[in-house]
Amino acid sequence: MHRRFMTLCVVVAIAAIAVPIAAARSLTPRAGTLTLAFEGPLTGGQAANGQDMLRGTKLAIAEINKAGGVLGMQIKLITGNDKATASIGVTVAENLVKQKPFGLIGPYNSSVGLANLPIYIAGGVFPVQLTSTDDTKKLGITVQPKNSQISPVEVQWMTEQKVGKVSILFDPDTYTKGMADRMFAALNKKGVLVTKIAIDPKSKDYSAQVAQAVTNNPDVVYVSTYYPQGAIIAKNLLDAQASHPTKCFMGLANQDAAFVKAAGIPAASACTFSGVPTPSQFGNTKSTAYVKNYAKKFNTNPGPWGIFTYDSVYTMVSAIRRAGSLNYHAVSKQAFRITNLSGATGRITIDPKTGYRSNVPVAILDVDATTGKFELTKLYTK
Repeated sequence: MHRRFMTLCVVVAIAAIAVPIAAARSLTPRAGTLTLAFEGPLTGGQAANGQDMLRGTKLAIAEINKAGGVLGMQIKLITGNDKATASIGVTVAENLVKQKPFGLIGPYNSSVGLANLPIYIAGGVFPVQLTSTDDTKKLGITVQPKNSQISPVEVQWMTEQKVGKVSILFDPDTYTKGMADRMFAALNKKGVLVTKIAIDPKSKDYSAQVAQAVTNNPDVVYVSTYYPQGAIIAKNLLDAQASHPTKCFMGLANQDAAFVKAAGIPAASACTFSGVPTPSQFGNTKSTAYVKNYAKKFNTNPGPWGIFTYDSVYTMVSAIRRAGSLNYHAVSKQAFRITNLSGATGRITIDPKTGYRSNVPVAILDVDATTGKFELTKLYTK
């Protein structure tokens, strides 16, 4: 996306928040319903994440409706599939806005959010968004980690490895490139020799890029991609280990059970990951119930991201209840003031200056070489 367009999107969105015509609208519930929208990659290479997030959203809505709804209203869900593509996300946003939902859960991909969050906001749809780029600051709120919260954890891990040489393989998408740039800057400042190599996310083989990355025998190869590409790279790195032994460090967007399935346990377990705790690793009453109810309702185990959309719905509902209405301005004000809200991912506090979660969980994980499951190595709260 061109820098000029990205800047225009942010300016338009901030203007929509600061001087909102649509944002000030109050929706009158129709037939006792509150319409919320979900947007994410429901098909394509990132569908496993998108479907997990949709299921987390549906589970929260089902629970809230069963308990009586919100201000006497039952929640109705409408969905949009952006296929992790910014141009499609723009069309999805335009179509969803026409259906006049009050709020949005999503989008997930940073490049998509940069393109379409301003459309939602200008249309009076309040987002609890899932993007990680800091360029979407104040475009709604989020309960997930942002680049500026993830990067220090990744750099700390690198520092603990006492690295002298690092190669970075990155997808030029907004989020993954942003994380690669942050890692490069931090390591370069520490005097580490860093090589950056871009990959084509549409490719099915990265053996040439991996061969280039390991040529100078780096201590670590850092992979800032989404999991479909990261899984291929992990297999290529495993093949290269015999002649070029190196550590493999996968960025957060690679954390998914689908990664392990695609890469295979030997390749996946040869890597360390930044990410978030899996739902069962949060270890609180709500997360335990989430895991149990998710499996019962959908006949499958939860992935890592649906628990965040689950909490996103409850965060949205909390703001609506505190506002006592569907007035956009009143709900937005309450959302940016949320403090110590009990969630399945832990206590949620929103920084009113950014819309970020101020106590967000970020983790370092490894894959068990026998079970293929993500094991929590270290948990940070940033």
